[in-house]
Amino acid sequence: MESSDTGEIGSPKYHQANPDPMSEDDKQKDRDFRKKLNQAARELVTNSVHERVKLIVHRPDYNQEIQQEYVRLSKELIPIVQEIARKTLPLLEHETSSDFERNRYYGSKFQADSVAYRDYRYFAKKRLPTESPSLVVGLRVDESASMSAFGRLEAAKRAVIAVYEFCQICDIPILIYGDTADVSKMEQMSIFAYTDFDKPDPDDRFRLMRIQARSNNRDGMALRIMGERLAASPHQTKLLISISDGQPKAMDDYTGRYAVTDMQQTIEEYERKGITFLAAAIGQDKDVISEIYGNERFLDITNLRKFPARLVRIIARYL
Repeated sequence: MESSDTGEIGSPKYHQANPDPMSEDDKQKDRDFRKKLNQAARELVTNSVHERVKLIVHRPDYNQEIQQEYVRLSKELIPIVQEIARKTLPLLEHETSSDFERNRYYGSKFQADSVAYRDYRYFAKKRLPTESPSLVVGLRVDESASMSAFGRLEAAKRAVIAVYEFCQICDIPILIYGDTADVSKMEQMSIFAYTDFDKPDPDDRFRLMRIQARSNNRDGMALRIMGERLAASPHQTKLLISISDGQPKAMDDYTGRYAVTDMQQTIEEYERKGITFLAAAIGQDKDVISEIYGNERFLDITNLRKFPARLVRIIARYL
């Protein structure tokens, strides 16, 4: 199916019903990239409590059935995302050409119009000639078994579609990883690299449909791996959003206060490296997630249908 409908912005979107098979060269490049991701992830957890955890990073594939699921879920979302992007892009263009860098916690110029957001980013500072506003986004998806309940899994898929497409329109690098724990004794931690800013692929949108409810969740390890990737990027603003429905729990003893402390220490460590954390709680453990991340980083998602648009608008706020 091919569509030239672009709405009011953006380039045409092409959805190929019968994709050409990957060449052997492309398959080898994909294997090499997956190997690189595995090596990097293991190095990133060295000297942490997760150092001895057996880890595998997967690069999910896709097929025609997966593509059809993407088309079904994205159909009503794309117009909403395009409308948000249509309103955002002129502001981004103005921001790029501005002499002042807005939405700072400190600076030489007070922005009265920013007070309504109540996030303390009320100031602007003079931009150096070489500076330009930039944002990189990391989206972490909890793939624990409980995500299968009460429509949470589909809500998460719709949210990542919306975020991915918004980032494509606004040219924002995006890292979308899912994770689960204890799939087997040989795979105590599983990372699913759906999109990666080191190897962007237009077909990544289809890989997003491989998000599943699987087993346990070792949240601190996932946050550490993604946080380190974002911290190493050259971008000015680094936003890491976690979509989760429950508190951390993995074998043997990654649970309770031990797991909460690990997550809080990880958040503090990577905030010092410039990462901004947000937690979107879509399940029954909202109080625990709020305690872990803190009220200032907590998003209580009560309406799953409105979740995708809300998340996109929050990201647009950081441009």
